[in-house]
Amino acid sequence: MCNKDFQSPPSPPSVQMKQARIMLPDFLQNIKLKYVKLGYHYLLSHLLSLFSLPLIAIIFVQGSQMNYQDIHYLYLNLQHNLATIFILSVILVFGSTFYIMTRPGSVYLVDYSCYRGPDHLKATYYKFMEHSRLTGDFDETSLEFQRKMLRRSGLGEETYVPETMNCIPPKPSMAAAREEAETVMFGALDNLFKNTNVKPKDIGILVVNCSLFNPTPSLSAMIVNKYKLRGNIRSFNLGGMGCSAGVIAIDLAKDMLQVHRNTYAIVVSTENITQNWYFGDKKSMLIPNCLFRVGGVAILLSNKTVDKRRAKYKLVHVVRTHNGADDKAFKCIYQEEDDKGKTGVSLSKHLIEIAGNAVKTNITTLGPLVLPISEQFLFFMTLVGRKLFNAKMKPYIPNFKLAFEHFCIHTGGRAVIDELEKNLQLLPIHVEASRMTLHRFGNTSSSSIWYELAYIEAKGRIQRGHRIWQIAFGSGFKCNSAVWQALRNVRPSPNSPWEDCIHRYPVKLAY
Repeated sequence: MCNKDFQSPPSPPSVQMKQARIMLPDFLQNIKLKYVKLGYHYLLSHLLSLFSLPLIAIIFVQGSQMNYQDIHYLYLNLQHNLATIFILSVILVFGSTFYIMTRPGSVYLVDYSCYRGPDHLKATYYKFMEHSRLTGDFDETSLEFQRKMLRRSGLGEETYVPETMNCIPPKPSMAAAREEAETVMFGALDNLFKNTNVKPKDIGILVVNCSLFNPTPSLSAMIVNKYKLRGNIRSFNLGGMGCSAGVIAIDLAKDMLQVHRNTYAIVVSTENITQNWYFGDKKSMLIPNCLFRVGGVAILLSNKTVDKRRAKYKLVHVVRTHNGADDKAFKCIYQEEDDKGKTGVSLSKHLIEIAGNAVKTNITTLGPLVLPISEQFLFFMTLVGRKLFNAKMKPYIPNFKLAFEHFCIHTGGRAVIDELEKNLQLLPIHVEASRMTLHRFGNTSSSSIWYELAYIEAKGRIQRGHRIWQIAFGSGFKCNSAVWQALRNVRPSPNSPWEDCIHRYPVKLAY
């Protein structure tokens, strides 16, 4: 039977356990010069824009200081140099045209909407463990392992599981998986269209990402059918790309918006749990059961200049890192069958180390694009000093707090958040959104960074000009960053996922 009103008795006493501290690689060590070079390559690709702005400013200042006699004298001189004037005019016209035609247009984030499940799908610790026991698929060792994982995971008592997980026994069918996908995607999209007053027929680009559920017709086709999107829509469905795929979807939508002018793009990021719950006893495959929960987000992007006035953010940078060439990194998150033929996602014991290496590579590339010159100089000089003179010299870790006001770190797990806080020398308030999102919603995969941004908005902390860094990592192994700039003082949109509970946060976490 499906139990929607399972009453939870008081939770059993917490389990005492000895836990070895899992460490990320120290970002102070082994920083590779090639990734610094890559970051400066991105910087130099925009060098024309950087130099043109001071030049225009100098011309404007000089022009403002000219009086009538200076202008008359300049006019008389130019009368005798018509050929020069003609050549300069041609160069100016062609140069301006070339610059306008080739420069990337701005991409604006008009609004976004995160899905929040109904109360009967909330998974308390007791409810989760009792349902796991009643399925009869787990032995006592596996049940105890899951109980320990839950207690130290950082998840709270209000995360959401799929409808089928409320059934005893669970019924992870294709129909149930479709129902979960439709409920999450359509729930987020309905609210987004309502808040923005954009008609579905106005959408020109659609990008959907979901790693583990890729039916035919695709998820993007399900959205096209539901909202009767136009026949020439450019739709994409990204599968198997892990928890960092949300940033990949943003990057793809951005590239499409650079080509197709005056249009809207919708990005939908979600994950599907129904058919990917593991019903076996292999510990490395039980961890996702304890961490991953239902969630999704729908994002409206625009390249229309008129939308700048109502948009929340402007996309500034996207930096992507892929370490899939390394076999150990490639297999650290791997969907497979266990010895009894039961399918699940296995997490390698080297996951934290591999994630740390990917994050280190990504932020080393991102640094030259976002850090102040003073921080770049100190970082670069200590790096060169270590390479040329003394390898034991302690390198300088740039202060990323000078580059960003807000941080949205993927809720991959408590240990990852802890170590990123330590290695990047962040303050507790900088990782508050990540910790509280993990507590309230669990690991919602690629959509987690948007629940975190919604948390910061709900707290009223985002002011005009503030910069936000979203960083996510996942299978492949990939680490991707998106940098946004607030175009106004941002307040939460109606039906925010934190609307009815933000007053209770932050909560004190006990592990």
